[in-house]
Amino acid sequence: MIFSVSIKVMPLKELLDPQGKAVMGGLQNLGIKNVSDVRVGKNISLQIEAASADEAKQVAEEASKKLLSNAVMEYFEVSVN
Repeated sequence: MIFSVSIKVMPLKELLDPQGKAVMGGLQNLGIKNVSDVRVGKNISLQIEAASADEAKQVAEEASKKLLSNAVMEYFEVSVN
């Protein structure tokens, strides 16, 4: 079967997010003042051929650990749709 998998990669909460700070400044410059924090990450969609949803999730987690995220600076969440 083919499974659609989404991987959300975000900066660790303990680290500064320069892209988020730039977006926050841009929003304030546009007059949008009620936003208190912005974090910028990435969303990765994969089509994985696997026998089960659990196997597809394991493949996506391995890909995330080895290539798609940097464990020193980012965390990831995998969901099978």
